[in-house]
Amino acid sequence: MAADLRVRFLHPSGAIGPGKIALLEAIDRTGSISAAARSLDMTFRRAWFLVETMNTAFREPVIRTSVGGREGGGAGLTPLGQEMVARYRQTQEEARKVAEPHLRWLDEVLKEDTGGLQATGPDTNTDGTT
Repeated sequence: MAADLRVRFLHPSGAIGPGKIALLEAIDRTGSISAAARSLDMTFRRAWFLVETMNTAFREPVIRTSVGGREGGGAGLTPLGQEMVARYRQTQEEARKVAEPHLRWLDEVLKEDTGGLQATGPDTNTDGTT
């Protein structure tokens, strides 16, 4: 299936979408904000900004950090961060199942990828994704 959908949780305090979830997963996988940023081809500054944005939007942090030293610093997900990723992925999968017949229909009525449906406008992220 070529057509797909993207889930985004919107709230007046902030949004959680595919980019932030990918960052959370990369931090969980690498144990480091800088390594997570590198793995996503993102600057450390951008990753740190997103971490701070998420940690201040919630009543408790979603990412914990530890200061470097002899054993080095690091980062990881808090229980809330782990739950955020799990709930996002579950919602994404459930939405994809519900949308499957509509996505199949879209595949049938759209031409092959010609770049005609570019992600632009107010719902577009800074990286070009929506």
